[in-house]
Amino acid sequence: MKTEVLRQQLMQSGLSSSELKEDPVQQFADWYAQVWETDIAEPSAMILATVDNEGWPWQRTVLLKTFDENGFVFFTNYGSRKAEHISHNNRVSLLFPWHPLGRQVKITGTAEKISTAESLKYFISRPRGSRIGAWASHQSKVIKNRAMLDMLFNEMKTKFSDGDIPLPDFWGGYRITQRTMEFWQARDSRLHDRFFYSKDEQGVWQYQRLAP
Repeated sequence: MKTEVLRQQLMQSGLSSSELKEDPVQQFADWYAQVWETDIAEPSAMILATVDNEGWPWQRTVLLKTFDENGFVFFTNYGSRKAEHISHNNRVSLLFPWHPLGRQVKITGTAEKISTAESLKYFISRPRGSRIGAWASHQSKVIKNRAMLDMLFNEMKTKFSDGDIPLPDFWGGYRITQRTMEFWQARDSRLHDRFFYSKDEQGVWQYQRLAP
């Protein structure tokens, strides 16, 4: 189905409480599977917001690599700006901006490093060039020019030309454990459908409809 046609259908049908899953991760899984059936570029792209040690918010786009009841996982250089922020304040937010479908998912939670074994499993699945790039790029650090980056990449390419590329000790994943999740469906006249999930005192997910 063409994305624009699906968008119009979703805007007409909206999002009702009767169709919502009790667990927001299951609700996310339904939406995520649907977006992968469209021609939306980079459906796994999500905006990650962190806060630095002076209280300033920062945002960037990262890619969701896996998710389950335990959280949402992305990978990065542990020396990057985002990693530095998380080391000071691991409260973060995610936004999935599926605008072509008139949908958004907003998540708040806490970020923690995943195990080395989990990071290695994903690292060896990456294209060889991406693995070399992880070694070559000192992410978020100032570099003189593009030529320097290319030089570092070629040095690493030569270094690892005869064998496997090991997992850098400065590279790996973070898992964001969801604290709240909000599902947003566009509707006509700006009367959008919004449902906000949070846990009660017993740790059970509850949701409420929010005004658009």
